[in-house]
Amino acid sequence: MASVFAKLRQAYHLFREVDIDQIGRLASKVDLGAVMKAVGHMDDQQLQALTKMLTGGSHKPRELPPIEGDFYHLGHTLTESERALQLKVRSFMETEVKPLVNRYWQKGEFPFEIIPRLAELNICGVTYEGYGCPHLPFLMEGVLAMEMARVDASIATFFGVQSGLAMGSIYLLGSEEQKQTWLPRMQKLQAIGAFGLTEPEVGSGAAGGLTTTAKRQGDQWVLNGQKKWIGNATFADVTIIWARDLDDGQVKGFLVKKDTPGIDVEKIEDKMALRIVQNGLITMRSCMVHESDRLQNANSFKDTSKVLRMTRAGVAWEAVGCARGAYESALAYTRQRKQFGRPIASFQLIQNHLVEMLSNLTAMQTMVFRLSQLQDEGKLTDEHASLAKVFCTLRTRDIVSRAREVMGGNGILLQYDVARFVADAEAIYSYEGTKEINSLIVGRAITGSSAFV
Repeated sequence: MASVFAKLRQAYHLFREVDIDQIGRLASKVDLGAVMKAVGHMDDQQLQALTKMLTGGSHKPRELPPIEGDFYHLGHTLTESERALQLKVRSFMETEVKPLVNRYWQKGEFPFEIIPRLAELNICGVTYEGYGCPHLPFLMEGVLAMEMARVDASIATFFGVQSGLAMGSIYLLGSEEQKQTWLPRMQKLQAIGAFGLTEPEVGSGAAGGLTTTAKRQGDQWVLNGQKKWIGNATFADVTIIWARDLDDGQVKGFLVKKDTPGIDVEKIEDKMALRIVQNGLITMRSCMVHESDRLQNANSFKDTSKVLRMTRAGVAWEAVGCARGAYESALAYTRQRKQFGRPIASFQLIQNHLVEMLSNLTAMQTMVFRLSQLQDEGKLTDEHASLAKVFCTLRTRDIVSRAREVMGGNGILLQYDVARFVADAEAIYSYEGTKEINSLIVGRAITGSSAFV
């Protein structure tokens, strides 16, 4: 009798919870008896899965993992103050640069309004000691280059020319008077610098084939020739011009000030990459420069190479930043873009692309971290920097290509950023030493034989 009453209680509670009209509508669509029989044969795990499917799971939105390109948390190995500076620069790039960068990139113009705010970060001349410079480790110079390129490689390139190539030439090779004259102002971005080495017909062969000449006449030097692809050239206050001395055949450096008679700068138009960077074609015709404006400690191309060695590591870091920006943009897109009723991030082939991108990105980051550690230890060689430049720029090309692929047609639209990363990666791949030249530098180091022509 007790079991009868128990069943009656169960039936009573069941009928209180069930909507008879809904059962009627359901019975008109399916074989209710067959459904009940099938459900009755399910085990607990199957019933839980069915309940989850019918109810849509938990009403609480599923929390997605953060979008983070630093998968091995290398940034957390920095000191507290270094990490704070990294995040400060990241915030600047996200809030001040990202909202305007596509507009300026499309127009091929430079956003001069960001220069005062960039100066407030106090990061120019990152590694130099004195002259108002922060004197931070080379590792931080790389990290900050990555953070800039993560949002825009053009701004990172502008900064690399200013802080690395131009200021670096003066810091490493200038007289004390030249350092005092230029470095404090350049550190505050009150004076902008450019670096004139590449020529229309001379890129990789700069070590022995510069056609720009310098001839001393008393206290003056007469410069003649052309320089091409010179970043910041259209608005620089001073340009470091490298020229071959007609008397001894050695390469020397000169501080050529803006509006010096005999120098003309033409903006290079119609670029497909780094469009914000204002590259110039510089033409010098009997350009007169005083001996006091010759870099006093630049007496051969070996001295020029000191600057290039110091800055080449930064280019590898820029490649990492460009790749990281593309990866993070693509990952965010795949979470939002839906096809067949669900985010494409849930598709196997999309996840495979994302994991391959992250694998390459993580390998690149670990390489450049170690590269900068070698630089801080005073152990950096040309081949160390060249290997990183080769590997990172190659892998960046692959990562930005996959980022564009997972975004489908939207990947070619500027509004999604990845198209810009795809284009800019091509410039990073070529400048500061092509893949072939850097490969030969590494090849010479590991074989003991030079394959240079």
